[in-house]
Amino acid sequence: MVLSCSVVFGYWCLTMRQHKVQGQRNVHPHLDTFRMLCGGKKSCFAATVCIVTLTSMVTLSYLRLQRPSHQPKIIYEVSKCRGEITNSTITPLTDNRTFIVSPYFDNREGKVTRVIGIVHHKDVKELFCWFCCQPNGKIYVSKAAIDVHSDRFGFPYGAADIVCSEPENCDPTHVSIHRSPLGNIDQLPSFEIKNRKAEPFPVDFTVCISAMFGHYNNVLQFVQSMEMYKILGVQKVVIYKNNCSHLMEKVLRLYMEEGTVEIIPWPINSHLKVSSEWHFSMDGKDIGYYGQITALNDCLYRNMQRSKFVILNDADEIILPLKHPDWKTMMSSLQEQNPRTAVFLFENHIFPESISTPMFNILSWNTVPGVNILNHVHREPDRKDVINPKKMIVDPRKVIQTSVHSVLRAYGNSVNVPMDVALVYHCRKPLQANLPRESLIRDTTLWRYNSSLIMNVNKVLYQTVL
Repeated sequence: MVLSCSVVFGYWCLTMRQHKVQGQRNVHPHLDTFRMLCGGKKSCFAATVCIVTLTSMVTLSYLRLQRPSHQPKIIYEVSKCRGEITNSTITPLTDNRTFIVSPYFDNREGKVTRVIGIVHHKDVKELFCWFCCQPNGKIYVSKAAIDVHSDRFGFPYGAADIVCSEPENCDPTHVSIHRSPLGNIDQLPSFEIKNRKAEPFPVDFTVCISAMFGHYNNVLQFVQSMEMYKILGVQKVVIYKNNCSHLMEKVLRLYMEEGTVEIIPWPINSHLKVSSEWHFSMDGKDIGYYGQITALNDCLYRNMQRSKFVILNDADEIILPLKHPDWKTMMSSLQEQNPRTAVFLFENHIFPESISTPMFNILSWNTVPGVNILNHVHREPDRKDVINPKKMIVDPRKVIQTSVHSVLRAYGNSVNVPMDVALVYHCRKPLQANLPRESLIRDTTLWRYNSSLIMNVNKVLYQTVL
């Protein structure tokens, strides 16, 4: 935090007054610091200098806290780098208060390894990164900066960046995380450091969906969302899967075989008491919404070097362009208008599944579990004094930390995309259930894609469900 000018000035005046009354040199332990900074002057000019200097010092101290301050030190040498390489998505450390998801190389603010993890916000005070450098076998240990994300929403566990400086004279391929700088690296789990090599982006758009849980069985809407994503320009969809129905497994397998879907196993309930609510006050468990924020951050870094844009939304949400035919032309236009923007925010609008317009009643679809989005083209009006949540398309290389509806830290600007350019089509249970049909807004934007969508959905269903 940054001290306000009034607080600093009041502190300065009080200290000077005490010094004058008591006639002692060291009435307050910080007086000499003030004197050194202000040169012993009592004028307003000196006070102003103090304020500016101290504010700068506090700001710089805060920024320094965000970066690892300890350089790696060699603690011993081995003939060969060993250690048990783990491929688990969530790996608990021995303290059972720290859970490692995946480490990523990050050279945007120096040569560091950024480990995406989950920690107890009070209990985890100190962690160390252990690097083994080939071919000399030198073991380096670096003290980590632990940055628990601010959007914990009251839960004791939250997403965290565990950031360590890497050795200058080597590019480690693996890292181990330990709560002590002492020990044996052979006995610690070893994690591959991803994103070491920068490569040309193989895809333009990747959708991150987190997390699939509750024996998810909304098959029809999921297939429709997937096919809409593909029509709009998506080449990859990453899903953090906790569990789903057998029928949904069949559909996911098809999309995996065609190369569209990548499944990240997400067994978070094997390690923590998980809530399906977003705030601790609603359900006092260990972590909220199946660790959604951790999964989103991992997906962001996982695709940092392989996707031009990353879309952060749920499986029942589609960012619908109103002025452009697809995301590529839309983003090209938005980037041209906002050249230094990292994050594009799209307003979420509810299309209640309780209000139906049976324009596309396809008989074969009636046997498939789930919602037919083509029959839901009425959206709820804005509520007075309620801000609609946003979903995002981001440049992943410019984002440091993200939450669900906004980024927490980024190198570029965030821009709210006007509703006449695009909106988030969100077909779900109503939020304003008492509204009569005539109070809803008819919006048939989705129907522009009906021909391609119906044909593509039928292909998938006939290969899996029907």
